[in-house]
Order: sequence, then structure tokens, then C-alpha cells
Amino acid sequence: MRKLILKPHYRDTVSFIFSISIILAVSLSAQDSLNFPTIGEIIRKDKRIDSLIAPDAKIEVLSSGFVWSEGPVWVPEKSHPHGGFILFSDIPNNRVVRWDEGKGAETWLQPSGYTGQAPYGGEPGCNGLILDAKGRLISCEHGDRRLSVLTEGGGKRTLVDNYEGKRLNSPNDVCLGADGKTLYFTDPPYGLPNRWDDPLRELDFCGVYRLDEKGEITLLTKEMTRPNGIAFSPDFKTLYVAQSDPEAAIIKAFPVNDDGTLGEGSLFYDATNLVKEGLPGLPDGLKVDEAGNLWATAPGGVHVLSPEGKLLGRIATGEKTANCAWGNDGSVLYITADTYLCRIQTLTKGAGW
Repeated sequence: MRKLILKPHYRDTVSFIFSISIILAVSLSAQDSLNFPTIGEIIRKDKRIDSLIAPDAKIEVLSSGFVWSEGPVWVPEKSHPHGGFILFSDIPNNRVVRWDEGKGAETWLQPSGYTGQAPYGGEPGCNGLILDAKGRLISCEHGDRRLSVLTEGGGKRTLVDNYEGKRLNSPNDVCLGADGKTLYFTDPPYGLPNRWDDPLRELDFCGVYRLDEKGEITLLTKEMTRPNGIAFSPDFKTLYVAQSDPEAAIIKAFPVNDDGTLGEGSLFYDATNLVKEGLPGLPDGLKVDEAGNLWATAPGGVHVLSPEGKLLGRIATGEKTANCAWGNDGSVLYITADTYLCRIQTLTKGAGW
């Protein structure tokens, strides 16, 4: 076992130092070249996409060989020669992977979402990852069925693992509210060994929740069959939630009330027809840029949607595409697509950068 000290800086907040014991594996794709292979294409549906993605932009494959990559998060470090690094989940392998420019990928944390000894289905690891306002890593853990925070001492502390005394299904994705402290997260059954039909399931719905800094959990809605990706508009007045249901592959928009609860949701984007056409993947992870455009993984790649829900274009990876995250100076979009970690340079920046 080797101890790794991280010193992340997040949105100019006070530096938070945390240490963890990890199992370091041989680099998955160690490299010191800036010449990466590319995949896919950019499909342009509206001229506004040209102000967001340059004509010569490429989808670069940074690393590969993962079973199912998910939950990317950029960890900024002022002392790092390239400004920071990406962490992301490899869910079936129950680990978090770190990718550094010029070095490649290596196992950073294992186990990541399931600490039991008995086999636990095909997706036991953590899924969505974010940094809180102090730079601490927040994880959605499938196998342990909780939201956790990586503490300064190196261990994980449970933030929430139940609703009204019943175990959560398997927290999937999470985002921060306007105060930088409140967590909003989704809870579909994908981490359970037999998903919805698993006898371990205790809740009879898949919820979207709010967890405040006091640890109080509020059910915001249970109307979505398979809530997944989650993100706020730049002004925090709208919460977007993706639904990974092939029969209703949609993204809904919810108005946010003054008390942090949600108003009645409305259909924002419908990709069900693309599922039926055979494009790979379902609505999954979401991120928003500074102008309020939604960058949503969905059938065929990352769909770029205007604040009104109009499709501007698609970053067509050709793979089942799970999630995305802004990194570097906020203008680089990192993408987890099946076995790959990819990135594309954009002409915009993520909200909050």
C-alpha cells in the first residue's frame, strides 16, 4: 500500500489536503506524447454549434481498456505542470482511475464503491464523482449504496445511505446546489446485482433527492422511472435530470423553488426515437456551459442543447457514452465513453469556471 497526498484547488476556494491509501497499478496507457488517436465526428445541426465547437475540433482518445468508464471530475492543482488531472470511475472494476497529461492512467482508489467481500453484481464501484467547495471528493457508491465524502484523514464518511429508514437503491450522479453545500442526487437501481428485480431493493421508486449540509434528506420527485444524470442551469433556477429509460429516453427540466425543492417538471429533450433507430447509449450524464447550453450524453454521443432544448449538434463518439466533465481552464470537455476516456477542445467554458 502506498499513500498519495492530493492538494486540489477548486474554484479559488481554500486548498483542501486529503490523503488516502491506494493500490497503484501499472499505468494503463502510459504515454508522453500529445498525439492521440481520434474517434467519431462532430455532427452540426444548427449554426450556433460553430461558436461552441471549432470546425477542426477532434475527439481524442486519451486512454482505453476500461470495462465501463463513468463519472469524470477535474481536480485542479496549481502546482501540477499541466494544471491538474482527471479522476473517473471504472465501475465494474470497483475503482477510480487517475489520468495525467504526459503520464497516462493508473488506478487511484480501489475499492471505490463496494467494500464487501462477497461478489456483488456487475457494477459494484462508484459512479458519479464531484468535488465539494472544500475540494473533497464526493462519490456515488453503487455497492455500498451511499453518498460518501473522502475525509482529510484518508477514510470515507457516509453522507447518506437511506431514506426514511430504507436503504437507497444505488446513488448514480450528484451535483452541488447554489450554496455550494447542498447535494442533489439521483438513485436508480443500476448498482443492485439484479437491478429493479433485486431482492435487496427496499424502495419502490427511483428518486431524485436533496441532501443539505445538516444531513437532512428530502425526496424531490419520484416521477422519473430511471433518473440518472443531474445538473443545474448557471443561475440555479432550473435542475436538469436525465432518464435512462429506453421507452422514454428523455431529459426533464424542473424549476427550483426558493427553498431548494422542485416545481413541476417539463420535458426538455426527447431522444427516444434515436434509441429506436439503434444509436448506442441512453440519456446519462449532464454538464452545462457558461451560456446555459446543456452538454448531455445520450444515444450516439454528447448532445449539445440550447437553453431552450434545441439540438445544436452532437459529439458523435460512436460508443455508448456515459458522462462528461469540464476540465483544464474550463474549456476542455472530458468524456467517458464505454471503454474509453476522451476529450474535445471547445470554444466555451463550463458554468462556474
